[in-house]
Amino acid sequence: MNNTAVFSQRPAGNWPICCCSTWISEVFCALIACNLPMKQQERQKYLAAYPDEEKRYEFILEWLSNETLVERFRAEYQSKVKNALDKQQRDYILREQMRLIRKELGEGAESAADRYEKQLKELKAPEEVKKQLEKEIKRLRSNPMDGPESKVSQNYIETLLEMPWEERTKEHISIRAAREELDKDHYGLEKVKEQVLEFLAVRQLQMNAQEADKEQEKTQPRKGGRILCLVGPPGTGKTSIARSIASALNRKYVRISLGGVHDEAEIRGHRRTYVAAMPGRIAQAIKKAGVINPLMLLDELDKMGSDSLHGDVSSAMLEVLDPEQNATFTDHYLEVPLDLSNVLFVATANNLQTVPQPLLDRMEIIEVSSYTEKEKYQIASRFLLPKQIEEAALPEGLLRVDQSALEKVISGYTKEAGVRGLERQLAIICRKAALKYLEENCEQIEVTPDNLSDYLGRERFRKEEIAAKGEPGIVRGLAWTSVGGVTLEVEVNVTPGKGQMKLTGKLGDVMKESAQAALSCVQSVAGEYGIESDWFETHDIHIHIPEGAVPKDGPSAGITMATAILSAVTNRAVRPDVAMTGEITLRGRVLAIGGLKEKLLAAKAAGATLVFVPADNRADYEELTDEVTTGLCVRFVTHMREVIKEVFEA
Repeated sequence: MNNTAVFSQRPAGNWPICCCSTWISEVFCALIACNLPMKQQERQKYLAAYPDEEKRYEFILEWLSNETLVERFRAEYQSKVKNALDKQQRDYILREQMRLIRKELGEGAESAADRYEKQLKELKAPEEVKKQLEKEIKRLRSNPMDGPESKVSQNYIETLLEMPWEERTKEHISIRAAREELDKDHYGLEKVKEQVLEFLAVRQLQMNAQEADKEQEKTQPRKGGRILCLVGPPGTGKTSIARSIASALNRKYVRISLGGVHDEAEIRGHRRTYVAAMPGRIAQAIKKAGVINPLMLLDELDKMGSDSLHGDVSSAMLEVLDPEQNATFTDHYLEVPLDLSNVLFVATANNLQTVPQPLLDRMEIIEVSSYTEKEKYQIASRFLLPKQIEEAALPEGLLRVDQSALEKVISGYTKEAGVRGLERQLAIICRKAALKYLEENCEQIEVTPDNLSDYLGRERFRKEEIAAKGEPGIVRGLAWTSVGGVTLEVEVNVTPGKGQMKLTGKLGDVMKESAQAALSCVQSVAGEYGIESDWFETHDIHIHIPEGAVPKDGPSAGITMATAILSAVTNRAVRPDVAMTGEITLRGRVLAIGGLKEKLLAAKAAGATLVFVPADNRADYEELTDEVTTGLCVRFVTHMREVIKEVFEA
């Protein structure tokens, strides 16, 4: 509504004074409404209330009240912002004045930015890193020194300054010295040592070639070598082998544990925008080593987690280990390329089944097998026992553990592929000897088989005794686990039923499929052993593998389950001194298996004398020492029929 419209409605003629007052009030209200900065919707609301004078006044008062409140809040926040800006400007001016005053007085005080600039001038780093530092130092000067952004900038700058961008140790390789280093720290493992020395020999020849053609090295990027991956049960010396390689190469040694890592950011780092951001484990390890070319041990590669919500850890590791990519590896926190091409990576794993294939393709696999009892004795007497005596600070010559007692510790108190548990038992002996020495003040403590229980208690493991006679449906198999070889007793029971098969013993999917294949194989040859064609339709078969709380998986028990099924169905007992291993097909063929050494050691420990092994593993058998094979009659088989000919009791 406009002013003309309001005044055109003036009452005509001589009206009473009250009517004129009403008209003046309406005009006043309309003038206020016309001049207030209302929104279009608010003006329409006012016009809708026009016939009712009271509503119009209420509307105007309500609008003015709201606007007053808004203006009050606006003025309050403007005042706060102005005060904050004034404080920042004041602090900055005062800080600059203090800096200049101290400089005039010759006190030598300098700001963090000045200190960083001095360090930057002395820093040996790529130009890209220096430019990033210059940019960040400039940003630091523009921020309040006590503000949160300043703290983030300082942490970032200090991290970049502490990184060894171009610091390195000079690598030297002596094959003779490397062999001596490996022999000094490790007993046995001859094949492993040979493979490591072959790897070092290739590196030495590559270094010699680069020295002979330095110009080519400048124009072409250095090619990264293969990555060593040591695979074997726990306690077999994988970590110590990596440490010996570092010592032989004169490289700094740094270890990264990958067990349980499920967040990609733990490898690539966190972006600086996140609270408590930090570099990834790779960059932190480089920083800890203090050189750009350490030997980096990637421990427990097979235990990396998988979490799609936090990125793919294996993809991040692929960038780290790939020689074509790691020269420009970018940590999200550093924001500048980090050259990993000079790092010598060595990985360890207990099992390769969980390691992604793209990673395996970039690695040289070296299998570290289980130790025999003789090897364990030599390791214990040469390395472990002297180490524990020294750690317990026992006087020289105080403790003596005779050979038979040490052998008893190995056989009766440990059951493992490595020597980690053995070392713990020796540590217990040394601690008890220390207590006895202080309490009794004795001059000599001798541990013998007769008094060994005083130190370690009763024996935990006893050698299995072979039964005098076998039972139908019971066959001894051999399995390989992450802790070494074990015997696997397969039990089969048959009952009248509807042709169903039941599996118990916490079997994995692969083992369940192997049981199905074993049953099909037996059904296909049933006629050869006098089994009626409809027998399997009228009977149920129950396959059980004891120690039901322990997970079991793998295909190598196929021949064992097939033999046990046939034994139960025909009610014929299998010789108790027999053990076997091998994957079976539907046609009865026996396929190759892994971990042959560990399985044969388990067979010997269980008292088996006749062992059936796939013919495809003959080459693996020929590499074994006499200590492993002595006392065992090994039969190499290609088909189930070859096993059945010899296993049943007469």
